[in-house]
Amino acid sequence: MQEYKITKSEYNSFKEFIYGHAGINLGDAKQSLVTSRLGKRLRHHSFTNFEEYFNFVESPVNSDEQQIAIDLLTTNETYFFREPKHFVFLEKEFLPKWNGKKCLRIWSAASSSGEEAYSIAMLLDDMLGDRSWEVFGSDISSRVLKKAQQGLYLLQRIDGIPKEYLREYCLKGTGQHEGYLLVDRELRSKVGFSQVNLTTPLGNVGEFEIIFLRNVLIYFDMRTKKHIIKQLVEKLRPGGYLFVGHSESLKGIHDGLESVVPAIYRKVS
Repeated sequence: MQEYKITKSEYNSFKEFIYGHAGINLGDAKQSLVTSRLGKRLRHHSFTNFEEYFNFVESPVNSDEQQIAIDLLTTNETYFFREPKHFVFLEKEFLPKWNGKKCLRIWSAASSSGEEAYSIAMLLDDMLGDRSWEVFGSDISSRVLKKAQQGLYLLQRIDGIPKEYLREYCLKGTGQHEGYLLVDRELRSKVGFSQVNLTTPLGNVGEFEIIFLRNVLIYFDMRTKKHIIKQLVEKLRPGGYLFVGHSESLKGIHDGLESVVPAIYRKVS
């Protein structure tokens, strides 16, 4: 199998490509990541170097391949009930005070393969009963969104799900799906997924009481962070909450927000 090496010029081309299309700042030391993730596409198309592949991707007639390259260069790491303190805040602080007079809308704004969105949905269904709610999940990667819509996960990826939720909302696969878990159809019906690029105009996604944007900002430079947060704050209803990752901070970029607890901010009414 042919091994590829990427030149500095080729790397800079892809660095500018992913920054321009997704706002992601690869920095100067991710050559091995680009090589390993895109090398398979060079082999697929029988290209001899990354310059040939880059020119192919940049051609307007190859938009499908461009999306594949974006998908491959986008990091998608998630699991069920990740950073559990956020779910404790929802369970103990927010949901008991929810009046239920309108539909509660929560946005998982970098939902990857859907584990975060379904974790939120399980908690809402458990605590809100017949009150109206919906979860919206989005990601820039069409590849992971297809997986999210299926709601099908390897059993070794479900350790974070409480046992009572496993019984209530999950089905253990059999036959060709042995070793997998399927999220219950009724729960899946309340979770919608759509492709959204957070660096471009967000369009008519509506307004939300809570937006999850966790472990995403670390991939952007300051200018892009400010732009994304500004757009998301505009989609928060007054008094709504923005959740970021515990390793992230909105210091210097959170106009219109006040800190509530670590990694949770509230939109100033």
